[in-house]
Amino acid sequence: MTASDWWRGCAIYQVYPRSFQDSNGDGIGDLPGIIERLPYIASLGVDAIWLSPFFKSPQADMGYDVSDYCAVDPMFGTMDDFERMVSEAHRLGLKIIIDQVLAHTSDKHPWFVESRMSRANARADWFVWANAKPDGTAPNNWLSVFGGSAWEWESTRKQYYLHNFLVSQPALNFHNPAVQDALLDSVRFWLEKGVDGFRLDTVNYYFQDAELRMNPPLPKRKREALNPSNPYLLQHHLYDKTRPENVSFLRRFRALLDSFGERTSVGEVGDEDRSLDTVAAYTEGGDKLHMCYTFDMLGDEFSPAHFRGCVERFFDKVRDGWVCWAFSNHDVKRHVSRWVKPGQNSDDVARFAISLLACLPGSICLYEGEELGMEEAELTFEQLRDPYGIRFWPGFKGRDGCRTPMVWEAAQKNAGFSTGVTWLPVSAESAARAVDVQERDGGSVLAHYRAVLAARKAERALVEGGFAFLYSGRDVLAFVRESKGRRVLSVFNFSEQPVKWKLPRGVEVGTAVLPGTGRVDRGVVMLPPLGSLVAGLK
Repeated sequence: MTASDWWRGCAIYQVYPRSFQDSNGDGIGDLPGIIERLPYIASLGVDAIWLSPFFKSPQADMGYDVSDYCAVDPMFGTMDDFERMVSEAHRLGLKIIIDQVLAHTSDKHPWFVESRMSRANARADWFVWANAKPDGTAPNNWLSVFGGSAWEWESTRKQYYLHNFLVSQPALNFHNPAVQDALLDSVRFWLEKGVDGFRLDTVNYYFQDAELRMNPPLPKRKREALNPSNPYLLQHHLYDKTRPENVSFLRRFRALLDSFGERTSVGEVGDEDRSLDTVAAYTEGGDKLHMCYTFDMLGDEFSPAHFRGCVERFFDKVRDGWVCWAFSNHDVKRHVSRWVKPGQNSDDVARFAISLLACLPGSICLYEGEELGMEEAELTFEQLRDPYGIRFWPGFKGRDGCRTPMVWEAAQKNAGFSTGVTWLPVSAESAARAVDVQERDGGSVLAHYRAVLAARKAERALVEGGFAFLYSGRDVLAFVRESKGRRVLSVFNFSEQPVKWKLPRGVEVGTAVLPGTGRVDRGVVMLPPLGSLVAGLK
């Protein structure tokens, strides 16, 4: 790989700024706090940091409602803090990837403030506006992910505007070239600040159908199988997202990144059954996004067949694109809590998961706190801050359970996150998993993460090698990664019982590559419950 390919097989660590480290006692994490903890992130052995939004924002959706694309919100610090963070990260060998929320702005953004004032001003068509139907109802049946109609009436313009999420997140009109130009100017601003890449939020929501055609319902069979708490999932979203015009914009975006050299991009694709088709369209050809991730491994299913299917379907569909796998992020229940079964030790699930993630072909992304085995927090309705959870409670409890603060020193107030009242509570259970406790324990989840990530970085077959699955039965996942003649065997037991897996004829196992609990005895791999063996082949 060349220097410009650093993102292929890289390990990314997601920092959720308001929950990482508070430096001023206001109970909210900030950029100076991140700077303080950069040596810790570097010690994990990751290659890059994905920084969730820190831009100026009313914080209606925790920063995913931007009111100024080129300013740091005072809640998080100053532009000088950001520049110091980038400089220090680079000194420590870490790349910086920032979240770009381009599909929509805040309703407090100056662009929208101007647009909503009349139908004739300079930015009148910078957002998606439409007339009411003759009976006064919304232009079509499109729904908001966060509940209700995706259309909101604006009494000044006497028109509806589109919002795919909150009412306060109006959708930009990408059919207008001036909108694209303005957004790319904001991307250029951060490139000139030295960022190494971008994570593109809701990347398939940029364009909508110019004719505003109605979405059809899902087929009855699929609707009945889903039975969702959110009716958004009952539509076939043909016209409100994933429009073909998006590909041309992504080419413009990629050309800008390439002009700065050694930069990367990763797109978030939420597209139900079409996700892999969308990823293929967005990553193939080397002229659009560098990589994407889907929600395939962010769900509840935990079986060899599921993970094998995810990988096989991706590479069957996406010939020359690239994938970034993740088990957790700021939008989903933490994977330890999703996958642990009654009676199981959650730390065993955490160790198993990072070993599996490290062996998958592609890049990988970790979410802050997973290296400590942090579990989903149980919050009361009164403690919620997430508008999504507040809207759909109690059928859906929102995303706050995975967003509670990072825990650093177990004996300190709020486990060392803040000296003030924290924006979300720090539980005693989380505090017991603090970094300082685990750093004193050579057998901790944190120690295992560090060992696995270091071993992965040293083994090129795991970073850039090809792969081939082996027959492995119901409970075991087995595959080989290979690069330049070096072959590595990975075998994982998903079951709650010990298993034996016979090596293929003529295969001899050499030295272990990752720490694991499996062993080889006379041609048979012996695996305890949630055990693994990752070793070179002779």
